[in-house]
Amino acid sequence: MSKVEIDALDHEIVDLEEQAKAGNHPPKAERYRIRIDKERYVVSSPCLSGRELLNLAGKTPVEQYQIFQKLRGGELDEIELNEKADFTRPGVERFVTLPLDQGEGA
Repeated sequence: MSKVEIDALDHEIVDLEEQAKAGNHPPKAERYRIRIDKERYVVSSPCLSGRELLNLAGKTPVEQYQIFQKLRGGELDEIELNEKADFTRPGVERFVTLPLDQGEGA
């Protein structure tokens, strides 16, 4: 049985990371709990663009960052700025950001 929470306003919240780790297909919901890097966010849309995810995480200017969705099993899938990440897709655990100017050592 998939775990679904209800917030104080009676909104259903599906935690993507928990769904993926349990091997469940995330159900359609009013809200989704996603993790970007180490922070958790609750969003009310079943999909957001790479640009929207980077803005949510405070990674600005967004053109200086890459964002990836980490899938169950460890695979990383890059999300372009105008590409939508679908939270109802099975196996999406979380999102990881990287600065584009990241170099080897400093």
